[in-house]
Amino acid sequence: MSEWWAAFWFFLPAGIANISPLFACRLPGLKHWDTPMDFGKTYRGKRVFGTNKTWRGLVFGAVVAALVGLLQYRVITSSVESTAFIVLATAAMGFGALVGDAVESFFKRQIGIKPGEKWFPFDQIDYIIGGLLCVAPFVDLSLADVVRVGVLYFGLHIVFSYIGYLIGFKKTPI
Repeated sequence: MSEWWAAFWFFLPAGIANISPLFACRLPGLKHWDTPMDFGKTYRGKRVFGTNKTWRGLVFGAVVAALVGLLQYRVITSSVESTAFIVLATAAMGFGALVGDAVESFFKRQIGIKPGEKWFPFDQIDYIIGGLLCVAPFVDLSLADVVRVGVLYFGLHIVFSYIGYLIGFKKTPI
């Protein structure tokens, strides 16, 4: 397996977790579970994370990441790792991706960038940094692995953001 394919495969649960809140808010059973992660609290007169960062998205994303990880490593590749390890590592990666996005939203709010407005390149790297930090206790990645994941998923984020814009899931192309 090439190193680039391995980077893609490894970080796929976080990549899917990052887009899963777009779908969670459209699912009938989850549609109304929209409690903001910051519970409406403010810091220096501005929302901590904003209305768009919900517990629904965070929990759904972590669960989706774990399910993707199980599919990848238990069904498709028959990994020797325990099921518990796979679930914990991939859920942590998905959780980290979404927490990274929330942290980036905090800084956007504090410098006056409105929800939905773009902040390039931070909108594209927040989930990568968060996912890599939260999976670090589970795996030993080289600097080259981290760079490959970063470059690959930065590019994929731009491509999929544009596709999301074309099909009406996003208001702006990037």
